[in-house]
Amino acid sequence: QVQLVESGGGLVQAGDSLRLSCTTSGRISDNDVAGWFRQAPGEEREFVAAIRWSAGTTAYADSVKGRFAISKDNPKKTLYVHMRTLKPEDTATYYCVTANAFSTQATEYNSWGQGTQVTVAS
Repeated sequence: QVQLVESGGGLVQAGDSLRLSCTTSGRISDNDVAGWFRQAPGEEREFVAAIRWSAGTTAYADSVKGRFAISKDNPKKTLYVHMRTLKPEDTATYYCVTANAFSTQATEYNSWGQGTQVTVAS
C-alpha cells in the first residue's frame, strides 16, 4: 500500500496559479500511475490528471487541459499538479491517487490521500 500526503491547497483568486504537491511513501512500481482527482461539495469525484510513474506519459480531463500540468520528481517520490488560470469551478478537495493503469474512474485507484482544499474566489 502506498501512503499519500497532499499539500499546497488554499484560497486564491480567479486567474491565479497554485501548485499542489503529493509526497508518497511505500513502493510505487515503474508502471504504476499517479494522479489527481477532485471532489466539489455534492458532486462525484472527478478525474483531473494522471502520469505514468516511470515513462511520464500523461492524461488530462478536458476541463483542465491546457491549464493544469502534472509532473513528478522520482528521486523525491513527489507528485505535483501546477494549476494555472484557476476558475471558481475548480473549487474542490483535491486528492492524490495511485493505480496500476490509466483510468478516469475513481474505483480503479487503490491508494488515496486525505485531500487538500482548493478554493477559487471570483
